[in-house]
Amino acid sequence: MTDNHTDPYRLDIQQIKDPPTHLFGRLSHLGPGFILSAVIVGSGELIATTSLGAKAGFVTFWVILVSCGVKVAVQMELAKQAIITGETAMQSFGLLPGPRIGKVRWSVAGYFYLALVKMFQVGGIIGGVAIVLNMIFPWLSITYWVLVMAVVVALMVYRGYYGYIEKLSLVLIALFTIFTFTSLYFIQATPYAIHWSDIWSGLQGHLPNNTVWYAIAAFGITGVGGEEIIYYTYWCLEKGYARFTGPRDGSTAWEARAHGWIKVMKLDALLAMVFYTAVTASFYLLGAAVLHQRGEIPEGFKMIETLSGMYTETVGPGAKLLFLVGAFIVLFSTLFAALAAWARQYSDIFGQYGWINFFDMEQRRRSIARLSWLFPLLWAILFLTIKLPVLMVMSGGIAGSLMLLIVVYAAIHFRLRRTPEAFRPTTGYDLYLALSILGILGVSAYGIIQLL
Repeated sequence: MTDNHTDPYRLDIQQIKDPPTHLFGRLSHLGPGFILSAVIVGSGELIATTSLGAKAGFVTFWVILVSCGVKVAVQMELAKQAIITGETAMQSFGLLPGPRIGKVRWSVAGYFYLALVKMFQVGGIIGGVAIVLNMIFPWLSITYWVLVMAVVVALMVYRGYYGYIEKLSLVLIALFTIFTFTSLYFIQATPYAIHWSDIWSGLQGHLPNNTVWYAIAAFGITGVGGEEIIYYTYWCLEKGYARFTGPRDGSTAWEARAHGWIKVMKLDALLAMVFYTAVTASFYLLGAAVLHQRGEIPEGFKMIETLSGMYTETVGPGAKLLFLVGAFIVLFSTLFAALAAWARQYSDIFGQYGWINFFDMEQRRRSIARLSWLFPLLWAILFLTIKLPVLMVMSGGIAGSLMLLIVVYAAIHFRLRRTPEAFRPTTGYDLYLALSILGILGVSAYGIIQLL
């Protein structure tokens, strides 16, 4: 949570704060996007994106760009709902129209079950971290490192408050991002140099049949997936955007605060999108330029060895150790930020089922602490049982695409039924939201048709 005394999920007039009115003031209140980027710049970029590039070459570059750019309007719509109402994601989902499945609304139950499938994805990530460490320290087994990482990430998260999570997320992604951009620069001096004609060929909208599985998985993982959109609402609440806005009292002062903090949130979301789109595009181009030409697809325990070839071929043989250190940082950042978010969203789901009172701060803290230990153990067991990290990550991408459909439905309902008149957006924003929704539905439908 935010600190030891303030409950970020409880609106109190004592906590209200006027929003910044200038750009630099807004920049000083950014943060949720950093944590979101730590999740995104990980399994999606390092594994799913490069695997798609290796499989398809440049031809599916458009999938990556659409995936990163198209979903942000939906993300902002759910975050706006959280700021206006102070509701958590699952609280809002519980108010959506539709039947109940047991104690909860269909949307909460559907998200819960799909999130269970996502266990495989994070199991693949913890396996990827262990493989990297085994390559650096080969005298210690992959099994040993899986178990060690499960304990380490639990220790780092189970008492983690928002400020700590935000700062560490930013540090974890910075160095590897710089290294990736450097590699993309140096590739131009190799036989794998990228030309404008290559990039143009990837913007034609083609999706070969043999790449559909990889494309759908990459679309579900890269950019903001269904679960990342949900994560973002918790980080916006814990950053304080809703708490600073205060309880809705219908006053013009409240409306002004809400508009101001929503502007901060939108800036945070858009800048994060620019960052992770640039990083994702870099990963994809490296995979398409190097691995596709070499005919290498990242698979099994050789996944990291194959991926390291992108860097040794561009920067030189000495870059392998640097890549391994960078790969550890980027995968561990996903593990760290995902665990922090999972513990919160599952605690929220448990609150919807009535198993805990999520809005009792002490019960919520205990639940987050316990889940921060339970999840890494389950992820470790899944990886040690299946031992196919790429397949595990890709399966999570498919589940993420289905999660997006629930999230899209929620965004449509919030926009049409729950947005107060004073917060009706501009025509331009509505057009972007409509394009976002159509893009998500279109790519999902196209992929299903291609598979059939």
